[in-house]
Amino acid sequence: MNKTKAIKYFIIAVRLALGLLFVYAGVQKFKKEELKPKVQTEQSAEVKRVPEHVVEIRAYIGGLKQTDFFWPMLGIAELICGLLLISQIYSLLGAVMLVPLTLNIFLFEVFLGGGNIMEIITHGLYFSGNLVIIAYGYKRLRLAFLTTDKQFKNALIQ
Repeated sequence: MNKTKAIKYFIIAVRLALGLLFVYAGVQKFKKEELKPKVQTEQSAEVKRVPEHVVEIRAYIGGLKQTDFFWPMLGIAELICGLLLISQIYSLLGAVMLVPLTLNIFLFEVFLGGGNIMEIITHGLYFSGNLVIIAYGYKRLRLAFLTTDKQFKNALIQ
């Protein structure tokens, strides 16, 4: 197998992996949380010390959910971007739309995640994979956004 085919298959695999991941994450935003009944035990009666980063995460996510519109909107955005990536035809559009989401997920983990290095690496890979997809489609993006009218017309003719 030559190098260009291997790169093409790698990009397809990254698109599918990111697409499935974000479709799943988007669907999870619409699931109702089941309330667990509290069982009173001696251990639960004691005041438990929660780490500071967990308090910050709960406050951040809780604030997003309490707006009643942002959490579902985030789910819809993740679903749309994931489906665009899976489609392979509009995957570049999905990758461009996904940049703010993957960057936010990565920065969230860096600053609020509690320092778990594996989580930071995993979320960094999401962001990096997204950038790899965009870099692979750079020629098409350049044609759409960074050309003059004359250059665009010449490119269409060729």
